[in-house]
Amino acid sequence: MQNKPTVVLVHGAFADSTSWNGVVKKLEQEGYPVVAAANPLRGLSHDAAYVRELLAGIEGPVVLAGHSYGGAVITNAARGAGNVKALVYVAAFVPANGESALELAGKFPGSSLGEVLRPVPVTLADGSQAVDLYIERDKFPHQFAADVSEDVAALMAVSQRPVTNVALEEPSGEPAWQTVPSWALVAADDLNIPAETQHFMAERARAYTVEVRASHAVSVSRPEDVADIIDKAAQSV
Repeated sequence: MQNKPTVVLVHGAFADSTSWNGVVKKLEQEGYPVVAAANPLRGLSHDAAYVRELLAGIEGPVVLAGHSYGGAVITNAARGAGNVKALVYVAAFVPANGESALELAGKFPGSSLGEVLRPVPVTLADGSQAVDLYIERDKFPHQFAADVSEDVAALMAVSQRPVTNVALEEPSGEPAWQTVPSWALVAADDLNIPAETQHFMAERARAYTVEVRASHAVSVSRPEDVADIIDKAAQSV
């Protein structure tokens, strides 16, 4: 029996790798080796380079999954990474060359994210000035995790990881989905990335697509569905 591919999970903005916990549990029960990457959320090219180095240290084929802004990261990280055999977009950005997450977020109506962001000035590692973006804590449950229990959503609000404005504004490079088979899970009740936008991007990438009734935090609220589409992608490897 062949070994199963390694699943690498890349979280997005306002989250951390624990947002994949339920998905990790399901995948490990199915025998998959899993790595939940710590996405730096500092800049698209920077974050993609970080994930690409992580991928280089993994032996054998990889299924690379990204949630939210993590979709933009995997789109760039998988470019030139020969061991990545499938891409899975989970309520995620699927940018084309030259597109930014910010641009895509406003492509179709329905996102209320901009109304609930709290900016905090930050100095990046290269000395440049930027802004860290947080979701206002009291608005976080409704905006990000409306179908997650109140207790869990409140904890997510406190532990959210900020993303820089630089990361959301940086244009994508040539997308790996042009050459790597892709799968997409659309969250129908997403208030960050409207479902219409998710469908547009998935169709453009020729991704096998499923839609579920879920908030943006679909990896937390519907881990079975997320694990299922990753399993489908992995079976193609």
